[in-house]
Amino acid sequence: AERHGESVEVEEVRTAGVVPDCDLLLMPGGESTTISRLLRDEGIAEEIRAFAAGGKPMLVTCAGLIVAARDAKDERVETLDILDVTVDRNAFGRQKDSFEAMLDVDGLAEPFPAVFIRAPAIDEVDDGVDVLCEIDGRPVAVRQDNVIGTSFHPELTEDSRIHGVAFFE
Repeated sequence: AERHGESVEVEEVRTAGVVPDCDLLLMPGGESTTISRLLRDEGIAEEIRAFAAGGKPMLVTCAGLIVAARDAKDERVETLDILDVTVDRNAFGRQKDSFEAMLDVDGLAEPFPAVFIRAPAIDEVDDGVDVLCEIDGRPVAVRQDNVIGTSFHPELTEDSRIHGVAFFE
């Protein structure tokens, strides 16, 4: 794939040994309990923690945000604790409550078309975490050093600016 003047080779991460060779990492949406179980069972969790600690760029979206958080407020989710936030799973409702919103995101000149599907909200943000945008006073995009987390799905739009900020700036 080529975007932002960069060529990238996409690798799916389903087993240990892939993450250490990556230059950037995206943890997408899906089902957070399933993702966290896969990461633990396959030995990928420690690789992702080391990746984040190494300063390489990461983007975590929706369920990826839940798994990356310090606390998901759900004992079924084993979080990676690489983003100093607390999240509320499905805070914006169920699948039928999905919505789109134009968001003013710090670092983007024009509003971003965000897609929310069973989206989490960020409840608590620790020092060292910058809030990039909010909806109704609730953070929905944050940055901590090399990790950007969004409650929404930037990959479901044709707009790749969030990926650009996360990976190439």
